[in-house]
Amino acid sequence: MDPVVPRYGSGSLADVVPSLLAGLGVPGMVDVLGVSGPRRVCVLLVDGLGWRLLREHEGDAPFLASLAGGPITAGFPSTTASSLAALGTGLPTGEHGLVGYSFAHGDEVLNALRWSRYGAAEHVDLRSVLVPEEVQPRRTAFEAAADAGVEVRLVLPRDQKGSGLSRAVLRGGRFGGVLGFGDLVTRVAEALRSADRVLCYAYHADLDALGHVYGPGSDPWRWQLRFVDRLAAAVADGLPPGGALVVTADHGMVRVADPVDLDTDDELRDGVRAFGGEARVRHVYTSTPDAVRSRWEERLGDRAWIASRSEAVAAGWFGPTVAGHVLPRIGDLVVAAKDSLALVRSRVEPGLTTFVGHHGSLTEEEQHIPVLHTIG
Repeated sequence: MDPVVPRYGSGSLADVVPSLLAGLGVPGMVDVLGVSGPRRVCVLLVDGLGWRLLREHEGDAPFLASLAGGPITAGFPSTTASSLAALGTGLPTGEHGLVGYSFAHGDEVLNALRWSRYGAAEHVDLRSVLVPEEVQPRRTAFEAAADAGVEVRLVLPRDQKGSGLSRAVLRGGRFGGVLGFGDLVTRVAEALRSADRVLCYAYHADLDALGHVYGPGSDPWRWQLRFVDRLAAAVADGLPPGGALVVTADHGMVRVADPVDLDTDDELRDGVRAFGGEARVRHVYTSTPDAVRSRWEERLGDRAWIASRSEAVAAGWFGPTVAGHVLPRIGDLVVAAKDSLALVRSRVEPGLTTFVGHHGSLTEEEQHIPVLHTIG
């Protein structure tokens, strides 16, 4: 079983917005996906909508199944924080630097999704310590679009306004907070009629949440997919003449059945200074990587891909290049799960440990995501 290395620059989530902006006349943008053309575009990202899951449940999503398009790769790790960074910046992981759900940054381990101290019993807001605009200093694709005169709108859950992740990777757009499906559809329709050139980014999270709790393909997940299908159809119904809807995702998901608890496994914790990542991909920080790797390889066998930092970088997991300031954020070892393995932490991540569905690794199920499109 070979890892699915993301196709950065030719077929990854980081290529979606630059490809669309090429058609909107934004300098320096290239349409490598062949999707440019419409002058008013909504990108709807459905969290957790993997390509294989969609294909397996086409009957629950007839509208989405009817759209033109195909699969691309999410990026590595295939997790929300890294993927939203790829979408918003148009850059591979090694350049935007959000190398996982959690990762080392100086003396802290940052939970990038919540922008808080990873592993703390209480929420510790790190926005004043790890300033989002400094952790991710590269200009976003949204900023480039706004500088070129494109109207950029963000239709996101209200609680994401001013969040660390939004500040780090979604800079440049006008924020419009929503509470549910109804105002999402309304705000997208309003945004697409606000100017002659518009890029609107909308986000929906609940499919991912139900996949985590009940498992991808479960009855609750399938019902949510039906609602998402109706949401996408409603957005399409509201497109202005010549406007376009592009539906994509941040990752797929797998059902896990082989948990290994890092918080109770003395052998795997031996010599480890800190952990980052999440259950399907772990950054392992250690001053003795060879010894730790030997123990992990003996313990996990062929249930995971285990690479040193230099090996993972050379293999292109994080992109063609990795910036110097990003390298220390990557674990001394990077461990990506295969099959149904989950590297859980029952003490540090008690809630996540109970999840049935997980993502983050380099399997086809987690990496392949859709890019589907229709024109009004």
